[in-house]
Amino acid sequence: MARLAIRVSQYFSTHPVNLILKMKKVINRLLALSYGAYFNILALFSKKLVGEKAFTLFSSPRKGKVLPLQASFLKKAEDIMIEVGGKQIQTYSWAGTKETVLLLHGWESNSFRWRNLISFLSDENFAIVAFDAPAHGNSSGGIFNVPLYAECAQHIVKHYKPTFIIGHSVGGMTALYHQYIYPHNSIQKIVTIGSPSELSELMEYYQNLLGFNNKVLSALDDYFQAHFGFEIQDFSISQFVQKIQIEGLLVHDIEDPITPYHNSEKVYANWKNSKLISTRGLGHSMHQDNVNKQIIDFLKSKKRANFTA
Repeated sequence: MARLAIRVSQYFSTHPVNLILKMKKVINRLLALSYGAYFNILALFSKKLVGEKAFTLFSSPRKGKVLPLQASFLKKAEDIMIEVGGKQIQTYSWAGTKETVLLLHGWESNSFRWRNLISFLSDENFAIVAFDAPAHGNSSGGIFNVPLYAECAQHIVKHYKPTFIIGHSVGGMTALYHQYIYPHNSIQKIVTIGSPSELSELMEYYQNLLGFNNKVLSALDDYFQAHFGFEIQDFSISQFVQKIQIEGLLVHDIEDPITPYHNSEKVYANWKNSKLISTRGLGHSMHQDNVNKQIIDFLKSKKRANFTA
């Protein structure tokens, strides 16, 4: 049996599919570094232009469109296109007799990612609304960022008047930023799942991935200031939540390989009406039944509940 296990391991380590995957990783890494080198050279000639180019690349998702298998699920919902700033935003809704729940998906995803939670919400008779972010799913556009996502969310909130918002990853980041800049709305509770907190950490990761220098980072900082009115260090969900009064639930896996767990720890420390559920070994997507059940319990609770990890 031991020899068989060794042979199987050797097969998969040299199998063409495995080699192709390794090659894709190498190619993607080289492509990222080539962008970084290009930005470093461009920064010598035009700080404004390199800031624009670096931001555009950072804000351009490569995937997230609806696949045929996903479409078969989403076609069961009522779908409406809503125009926001010249972009067509695809919305989906499922009828229910209880409060309305708005779902915000994450980076390079779409409304299909909520399929498991939608089943739980439907069983409890919640009304459900989801929408594809700009440049994702069936929505138009090629650029995606949190301020734009929050603007779209505000249009959806005004239209459907949801009581609860649930956001995964950057969707959770957007839900809290939306509440920070649009505090007077129908929202009573927010749930975030595996969500980032600090823009500075995202920019640090971006810089390390591409290998660009601090001149490029400074140009990005100038771009954010000129177009959004804040510097990179200023965009901090852990600071924004100090002004959020409604109740919140943070769900994060301690071993999350995409968004480090400390992001939710920082938010929880500053959000006085929040509860943090910590899991281990559930990953970043968090589709598990136990997670969904605890989210449902939080939405149904009239008072702060005692949650367990």
